[in-house]
Amino acid sequence: MSAQRRTEPAATVENRLRTIRTSRALSQGALATMAGITRQAVYAIESDQYLPTTGVALRLAEALNCRVEDLFALMAAGEELEGELIGPVARSQAPSVRVKVARVGDRVVVRPVAQLGEVLNFAVAADGLISPERPSGGSSRGVKRVRVRLLRDRREMERAIVVAGCDPAIFLAGDHLRRRLEKATVVGWTMGSRAALEAFKRQEVHMAGLHLVDARSGECNLPYLRRHLRSQDVTVVTFASWEQGLMVQPGNPKALRGIEDLARKDIVLINREEGAGARLLLDQRLTALGIKPQQVRGYGRIAASHLEVARLIAEGQADVGIGVRSTAQLLGLEFLPLQEERYDLVIPAPYLSSHSGITSFLDMIVSRPFRSELEALGGYDTRETGKVRELWGAHRRIGDEGL
Repeated sequence: MSAQRRTEPAATVENRLRTIRTSRALSQGALATMAGITRQAVYAIESDQYLPTTGVALRLAEALNCRVEDLFALMAAGEELEGELIGPVARSQAPSVRVKVARVGDRVVVRPVAQLGEVLNFAVAADGLISPERPSGGSSRGVKRVRVRLLRDRREMERAIVVAGCDPAIFLAGDHLRRRLEKATVVGWTMGSRAALEAFKRQEVHMAGLHLVDARSGECNLPYLRRHLRSQDVTVVTFASWEQGLMVQPGNPKALRGIEDLARKDIVLINREEGAGARLLLDQRLTALGIKPQQVRGYGRIAASHLEVARLIAEGQADVGIGVRSTAQLLGLEFLPLQEERYDLVIPAPYLSSHSGITSFLDMIVSRPFRSELEALGGYDTRETGKVRELWGAHRRIGDEGL
């Protein structure tokens, strides 16, 4: 078989043969022929049953037009690095704070896993733990630096894709990407559209998702981006379109018909934070009807996501809230549509060539399996998924087709 039994523990060797082979669209048999070995040998190496000899590793690298170290490498155990801590750390989390770590441009960004929320905190594995040791460079004004002891290989962490936004389907997208690209990671930080764009501008994330409809033109996202990005070189790609509207309790027991009913004294709203697309829609409709925020019970009570709004309504803690159809259907709520919106992803244009995972991500979202499952969630329209939007003018347009 021209291979030898593994002498290194599985946890210390990173084997990327399958990932690189599939990225070249090669079958195991085709690679075996090119490298002059058997298909069974390729299978055994990819499944970590055997380590290749030096000769086999060199032939595999030559066939795949890469270096041997791109295919096989020793992983450093317990490696530490320094990064910028984003967000507060509760005292109750000390001393071992679980964190996600990502390289965004020239920054290493560190966020506590707890910021993912009460459910995902127990479902998402950490990249590392904050070390009690102080970072060598210390912390400067407004920037807190920390040391992190990694729990996985540094190179995997550096390939992670970090997305800010409010669409929970980003986690589904991450799972589909892992099916295509072994060890790929997509981390979604839930926040409203404006907060997501601000995180994007601070280089804390690779992508920002937003759904902000301009009141004057009715156009989605692009007017807001033109005002706030100042000709920055970005690519805007449509993730999907969805319906946003009023989510109400099952059976609509209080017979709500539209925004005008929010001024009724027997109706309690659960709102979203300022800057969220849902909040923008609510404020636009209230203004058009001449209804002041203080006339709406619960206007000042804030939920952090579409799912939290839906959950509070389902639990009877509120009568109504703005959200998307998919979350209403998930929790069995009635849904009164108000408008269709486009959820776009904003990406720095240089990342399309410098971050291979992002290109794979964009290829994945236009695939039929992902689009079919996204539509099955309810309320999503994927006919324009993957379409690149013109932001600054035709000379900056990549194209209207999906990437």
